[in-house]
Amino acid sequence: MAQTLKFGNKVWAAKEDSVLAYNDINNNYKPLPFDFARASIGTRVNKDGLIETMGQDIARIDYTDSADGVLLLEPARTNLEDKSNGFSTWSSNSNITRTSDYIISPDGTQNATRLQFTANGFCANKTQALLSYTMSCYAKRNDSGTQNVGFFTNGSGIVNSAWEITSEWKRFSYTFPTLNGGAMGIAGNSGADISVFGFQLEGLASYPTSYIPTSGSTVTRAAETCNNSGNSEVFNDSEGVLFADIAALVNDNNFKAISVSDSSTSDRITLSLYQSSLYAYIADGGVGQFNVSQSVNSISQYHKVAIKYKTNDCAFWIDGFEVATDTSATMPTGLIELAFDKGDGNDDLYGKTKELGYYDTALTDAELETLTSYRNWVSMVNELNLNIIYNG
Repeated sequence: MAQTLKFGNKVWAAKEDSVLAYNDINNNYKPLPFDFARASIGTRVNKDGLIETMGQDIARIDYTDSADGVLLLEPARTNLEDKSNGFSTWSSNSNITRTSDYIISPDGTQNATRLQFTANGFCANKTQALLSYTMSCYAKRNDSGTQNVGFFTNGSGIVNSAWEITSEWKRFSYTFPTLNGGAMGIAGNSGADISVFGFQLEGLASYPTSYIPTSGSTVTRAAETCNNSGNSEVFNDSEGVLFADIAALVNDNNFKAISVSDSSTSDRITLSLYQSSLYAYIADGGVGQFNVSQSVNSISQYHKVAIKYKTNDCAFWIDGFEVATDTSATMPTGLIELAFDKGDGNDDLYGKTKELGYYDTALTDAELETLTSYRNWVSMVNELNLNIIYNG
C-alpha cells in the first residue's frame, strides 16, 4: 500500500499561510502543504502547557488535551468582555479584596488576580442582553478552605454555576440561553480565596472556544480555513482510502467535513461529523454513490475513521470496526485537493485533528482494522481523553 499523503501524527510544521502535509515514499520527501488562513491572532496551549499567542495566518498546533498536539480549527468568535484579565479594574466590586499580578497565570507570567471574599460578594464589569452566551474563566484556589465560587448572571450577584475548583489552574465555562441585561461575572461566599485569569464572554455561542485576550475593547478571532493540499498525482480516482483521527469542538447541528474532491461537491470522497454521528459520502458527477452514517457517543470525542472507495467495493470503518459497506457504487473523477470542508469551501471542519492520511489503493480489511484501531490499551485510553482508574 502507498500512503501518498501524511499529516500530523506527532509531526507538525507551519509557517504563515501554510501548514505542512507531505509525501515520503522511498524517503523522497515532497511537500503537500495546506493553505491556511486566519485574519487575526489566535491563542493555543503550547507543549509546555502555557497559553501562547500565534500570529495572523499561522496554524495553531494545540496541546490542551493531547501530548502529541492537534491542529485546532475554530469559527469566528468575539470576546465581549473588554478587560479579559483586568479584574482589578472591573467596574463593580462587592465584598472582594482584589490583588493584581498575584501569581503566575496559565500564560506563564505573573498576571493572575487574587480575589478574597470578605463576605458574600461579586465582581463584574459588563452588562449584556444576549439570546445565548458562554462565559469562561481560568481559576484556582489559594488555600485549602471551602471555595463556593463561580459565575453569576442577570445581575443576581450569587453563584449560578459553581466551580469545582482545585489548587491547579482549570478553565471553567457556563452556557446560558438568555442574559436579560443585568451584570454578569464572578460571585462567591465569605472566606473564599481564589486566583483568576482570562475571563471570556462569547455571544450567540453554545460552547467556549480558545482564549481571546482583550485590554480595553472587544476582540474578534477570525474563522480559520485549511484547504488545497495535494494534486492529481497524489489522489487516485479509481480507488483509495481517506483516514482521519479527529474530534469536533461540539455536538451541534452543523456539518463538519474533510474531503478529497475536484474542488467542488460534484466529485468527492467526504468524511463528516454532524450531531452525534459520523458520515461517509462519495459523489460521482454530483450523484451520491455511498452515503452512510454511524451514531457514536460523541463527535467531540476523538475517533479514528476511514472511508475505502473502489468501484463496487466501498466501506466505512470507525475505531477498528467496519460499520458499513456498498457493492454498487461508481467512483468520482478529477480528484485534485484535500481540504477541511466538503469540497466547495462550505461545511468547514471546526475541530481537532491528530492525523490525516490518504492511500492511493483500497486497503484490505486487515489493514483498515489496524489503521483505525489503537496500538495498546494505554494509547486508547489516552487518545479518548479518559482517566486511567486501574491498570493491573
